[in-house]
Amino acid sequence: MDKELKLIKLIKKKGSEAAANELVSIYYREIYHYVYKQTLDQEQSLDLTQEIFINMLQGLNQFEGQRASFRTWLYKISTYKIVDYFRSKHYKIRNLSEDLADIAISGDEDFTEMLLQKDEIGTVMEAVNELETSLQQIFRLKLFADYTFQEIAATLQIPESTVKTKYYRSLRFVRKEVKEVHADE
Repeated sequence: MDKELKLIKLIKKKGSEAAANELVSIYYREIYHYVYKQTLDQEQSLDLTQEIFINMLQGLNQFEGQRASFRTWLYKISTYKIVDYFRSKHYKIRNLSEDLADIAISGDEDFTEMLLQKDEIGTVMEAVNELETSLQQIFRLKLFADYTFQEIAATLQIPESTVKTKYYRSLRFVRKEVKEVHADE
């Protein structure tokens, strides 16, 4: 996108705060939704999204635009940040100490369905978090950012056939893990 490149040039050469704010505003909602689909936590998603854009601005001098688009580069930063978050001690402690009393109860049926859905998503995310980093990146970009295999290949700079192989291997692993959890119940 031509407008993005102009904004990036202004940020790099002049340190333009207005250009930085405009660049962030172009992608903020999209990146926030990408993060939220994975954390299901509004506050944590806001924090992670802010960290992603801080990292983006700090690393903007490394962005050249020849190998990948700015959007692709931004999703790469986002994916790394999310993988780091799920591996962090903060996530593990927070996950253990989450209290059911914090969940708003609007009615028994809604509450039960919400818990089941949250539990199901939690099971899937636990399985995804067990994958090695390269597999997590592919899985997250495909599932949560709706990237095509071709876009993932461009983002990660690997062959499309490798992306497909790793995605389907990850998918089999996640399905197997979810089935095992349900079999134990």
